[in-house]
Amino acid sequence: MEHEDRIALFLDYENLALGVRDHRGGAVFDFRPIADALAERGRVVVRRAYADWSFFDEDRRMLTRSHVELIEIPQRMGATRKNAADIKMAVDAIELAFERDYISTFVLGTGDSDFTPLVHKLRELNKQVIGVGVENSTSALLPPACDEFLYYDRLEGVDIPPTRARRARPARLSGPEPQPAEQVEPETRPAEEPARDVDALAVLVAQTVAGLQGGSGGALTASRLKRTLLRKDPTFSESDYGYRTFGEMLRHLAEQRVIELAEGPAKGDPEVSLPEHGDREVAFALLRSVVQDLGGEVALSGLKNQLRRVRPDFSEKKLGYRSFLQFCKAAATSGAVGLRWSAEADDYLLTAQPA
Repeated sequence: MEHEDRIALFLDYENLALGVRDHRGGAVFDFRPIADALAERGRVVVRRAYADWSFFDEDRRMLTRSHVELIEIPQRMGATRKNAADIKMAVDAIELAFERDYISTFVLGTGDSDFTPLVHKLRELNKQVIGVGVENSTSALLPPACDEFLYYDRLEGVDIPPTRARRARPARLSGPEPQPAEQVEPETRPAEEPARDVDALAVLVAQTVAGLQGGSGGALTASRLKRTLLRKDPTFSESDYGYRTFGEMLRHLAEQRVIELAEGPAKGDPEVSLPEHGDREVAFALLRSVVQDLGGEVALSGLKNQLRRVRPDFSEKKLGYRSFLQFCKAAATSGAVGLRWSAEADDYLLTAQPA
């Protein structure tokens, strides 16, 4: 554990919560996707959120359950209250940078460009800075200043806003075939139902391995994977899934081609990776076949349901992809399908590429 990054998290909560509400169809901010993303990057030792909590009563309970320290900003009027939160958060971050040498990474949850000087100062102090913000409410000046910037909208576990679905349905209803619009609703229900334990485990491990491989170089060992799983869910235990040891669990997942195992730097601590070939190419071929059968340009919305008609157990998450869109982009990169954004359709359109 001595080589793991120690992370301090600071949330400009009003900026994040209002950004999610205003730009994601009235959705409520969820802290869990941020916690999971940071668990893949290191050990979070400080969690603080700044706001006038009289405006965020329900959010306060959610954050408290996640062990976030709530910093109360006394109620004032307008910009004065906003500036008070910004100044307090900046002062606390700089103070922590000097007092806690072991903290190597600072995560600033905000889209406000006013924090850009703070980012520069932390980097001068040899600290890595990761920003987190809502895509449509983040200033263009802030992401380039950070070492890494995570858009909340793209994090695993953040639901797609309902606005697009509402806009897509009238277009289908206006067409000559109203039947498909009614069929989409029941088809989406299986995706919402809890997966069986083993399937849930495969998804959890594949997504975690993908996040760790994408976030840092070097070999990913079984021991590091276990620590990350425990950060995501401190109650995690392989025995809950019927395995006697963590190694036995990994071997079973390797037999199912969810992961691959190789000899590691120490005995009993193998390297873990996602399969480079095999199930991924089969899934790409399945996508191409379905798109080809549907004919012409096929909208991304509803396409996953079409794949599940052919292969009911299909899940892009078992392959390590965080979303169906990411899976389709990977398929497009491999040449299996063509993918483009259509402003007219307000959706991505896919075409089958020649084999």
